[in-house]
Amino acid sequence: MLKSERQAYILHQLNIHNRVSSSWLSETIKVSEDTIRRDLQELAETGKAIKVHGGALSLSFSEFNLSSNHVYGKNEKQLIARKAISLIKNNMVVLTSGGTTIIELARSLPHTLKATFISGSIPAVLEYSNHPNIDVIAIGDKVSKNSKITIGADAIAKIKSLKVDICFLGINAIDVKHGISDDDWDVAQLKKVMTESSQKVVALAISEKIDTFQPISICPLKSIDYLITELDPGDPRFDPYKKNGITLI
Repeated sequence: MLKSERQAYILHQLNIHNRVSSSWLSETIKVSEDTIRRDLQELAETGKAIKVHGGALSLSFSEFNLSSNHVYGKNEKQLIARKAISLIKNNMVVLTSGGTTIIELARSLPHTLKATFISGSIPAVLEYSNHPNIDVIAIGDKVSKNSKITIGADAIAKIKSLKVDICFLGINAIDVKHGISDDDWDVAQLKKVMTESSQKVVALAISEKIDTFQPISICPLKSIDYLITELDPGDPRFDPYKKNGITLI
C-alpha cells in the first residue's frame, strides 16, 4: 500500500470511528507502528488529524463543543438522532455516552420533553443544559483529555449505582462475533457498566461502523435491545443482528 493510500485509509477510519490507535492501524494495514506514527505525524502537521499518545483523533472529535464544521456523516447522524428520540418518553431517566451522534441527539430533543439525562460526556452535558425542561446530572470527576468524557473508578462506581430507564451509546464498532467494541480502554469500561445499569440499551451507529470491530470488548449482542442506523431497518445486512434479538430502527 502506497503512503498516500495508507494515509487516506487512516483518515477514513478516523472519520468513521473518531479515534484510532497506532497498534490497531499497524495490525490492520500490516505495517510497523513506526510507519503509522510517521503517517499520523504528517496528517497532524497538515491539519487533517490530531495526534495523541498512542494514536490520533478526528478533527470533530477533538473539538470541545463538537461543532458541525468537521462532523463526518452529519446528515446520517441527524437522522439517527431523530429515530432515537422516538424511544424517549416524558419522565424517563436517560443515560448517554458521548460522541458526535449523541450530540446530535441532544440538539434534536423536543423542547416539550421532560426527562432526566445523565452523562459523563462534557459536551453532551452542556447541550442537555440548554434544554428548558431537562434535568441534567453529570457523573465522575476525572476527564479524558481525548474523548472529553469522565472516566475512572469514581465514574464507574456512580454508574453502577444507577438503574435507568434507557441508555444510548454512541458506538465505534459492532459486529455479530464481538458485539460492541472500542479501542479506548477507559471509555470501554465506562460503556460496559452503562449497559449493565440500564433497563434498555440502544446502540447508535452510522452504517459504516456495522460489521467492524476494535480490540476492546464492551458487550455482546445479547446486551443490546435496539440498534439505530441511518438505513432502513429492513436492510438484509441487519438479519444476523435480528437473529440475536436486536430490534432495528
